[in-house]
Amino acid sequence: MKETRNIAAMLVSIILTSSCVRHTSTPMQDQAVSPEGFVMTHRATGPFDVTLKPQDDKQSAGDTAIARMLLDKQYHGDLEAVGKGQMLGVRTAVNGSAGYVAMEQVSGTLAGRQGSFTLQHSSTMNKGKPQQSITVVPDSGTDQLAGLVGSMTINIVDGKHAYDFKYGFDEIANP
Repeated sequence: MKETRNIAAMLVSIILTSSCVRHTSTPMQDQAVSPEGFVMTHRATGPFDVTLKPQDDKQSAGDTAIARMLLDKQYHGDLEAVGKGQMLGVRTAVNGSAGYVAMEQVSGTLAGRQGSFTLQHSSTMNKGKPQQSITVVPDSGTDQLAGLVGSMTINIVDGKHAYDFKYGFDEIANP
């Protein structure tokens, strides 16, 4: 169990970046484009609280332990929502190298729009250098969030978590 907690702590460190997030909800000045070609014209930012609960069903892949954790998040700011999910993570023998994947169901309000959507996480740390990929699963938006596309960056500064969510809407799904 202690090893699982150490892996959980290390997985959180994968998402570390050195930038600070400003709390603002404004159209983006530099429009980002998703891989599918959708323009992400909005930006939501704010803090969030996260609890990781290690699961006891750790699997082994040779000498590497794969840890599984339950995610429980509370988003604040432009995204007022609850996130629930599961994470799998691996820490290698090389200090500062690890990776995790997760699926997270987010339910609440985004800039006044009520609904839910799913985030897919895939992040690595290569000898201390993080790389994040957190994207909205296509067609996972419901209700007023139907057609949501976007990508999120997680920042941790002085132990406090924050998100930076660049998003837009598929005009066909949400005219």
